[in-house]
Amino acid sequence: MSTEPSAGERLATALRRSPIYVDPSLASAMPKAERTRLLAKLRKAPAPIYVLLVPLVKGGTWTDPDQLAGVVHGRLGRDGIFITLDDDPDDLAAREWGGDHQARDAAWAAGLDDALRDATLATKLAHTVDLIIAGTGTQEYKRISAEIDRRYGSRRPAPARSPAPAARKEGGADLALPLTAAGVAVAGGLAGLLLWRRRRVTAVERAGNGLLLPRAVFATASRASEDQLREQASHEVITFGELLDDVNVTGERANALMTRALDAYQAAGKVLDSATGVPDLAGVLVLVDQGRDALASARAVSGGGKEIPVSPLCFFNPLHGDAVVDLDWRPVGTRNRLRITSCRACAKAARARKTPETLMDGGVPYYEAAGVWAETGYGHLRDDLIERVQRGDRKKS
Repeated sequence: MSTEPSAGERLATALRRSPIYVDPSLASAMPKAERTRLLAKLRKAPAPIYVLLVPLVKGGTWTDPDQLAGVVHGRLGRDGIFITLDDDPDDLAAREWGGDHQARDAAWAAGLDDALRDATLATKLAHTVDLIIAGTGTQEYKRISAEIDRRYGSRRPAPARSPAPAARKEGGADLALPLTAAGVAVAGGLAGLLLWRRRRVTAVERAGNGLLLPRAVFATASRASEDQLREQASHEVITFGELLDDVNVTGERANALMTRALDAYQAAGKVLDSATGVPDLAGVLVLVDQGRDALASARAVSGGGKEIPVSPLCFFNPLHGDAVVDLDWRPVGTRNRLRITSCRACAKAARARKTPETLMDGGVPYYEAAGVWAETGYGHLRDDLIERVQRGDRKKS
């Protein structure tokens, strides 16, 4: 039997020596002088802070921030604040055990702050720790989120193909306002930035909502065997059913959303009972995800709030988790182009004209197989996935 310590144990051992651990591949991001300054800040913190700068790699040892923080916390046996890289390696994530010092909000605020958009990782770390020490992480996160909402609504550029219908006159001269290439670039850049920031806010808001399907589920599912995935899918259906029992809503729209959540629960159970492989089990998780979105929106609307923005899963493989990149993609062998969204890894492969890590069904990409998953793109291409499953469209002969 091997006596080699696990990866989590090795990191815990390193944190017992110093509260800052930086993987050798990231050493340049935290030079010695920056580590010394950060250590001085950590001594002022209201709770122990552990910094774990370790790459998160899909299919690797560490795949998401919650997994990394959770495992190392368990091996370390000490409560405190654990700061790691986020799914986007330019941002940070924080998780805390044994208190509430607004650490998660502080890390999110640093990732959303325009003033830190081009800052080094060391600078973002220092800012995050400063917010934790000051106890203003949640306040700063809410302030930045509100500012992004205002800009997203009021400064969204007009479409490039819709210039002003008439030229404006001043001093007797016509002042036409052509949309130049530079103007298009600026408008596109602003639109892209605002959209990315808005999606980032949405992801943060979803992470704090207990009725929504945790994204860590997909990090586990993507590495699971078929039997493990079946067990996980069964667990998620049961959990979803328990959540439905605990939520009561009032109001026409809230009741309609609650009905959709119940329909999704029934559809997920129907697929689970007859699932014949990974594509079906992935479909169970997609249906649970859609249903829990509807459930969370029902409760929010019933309480006088807004519906929860839907966060689609990766088109190529929903087990990859959130879709964060828009793509204009043409399947091989066809002339039809699809507007889809995918995870970063699949988008990078598609843009490089490589084959994304696609969910396979019967030896072919699922979207080339017959049935409801292909026809709807697991809900990407049509919004009637739940209804189609309920009426028995899952398989076609």
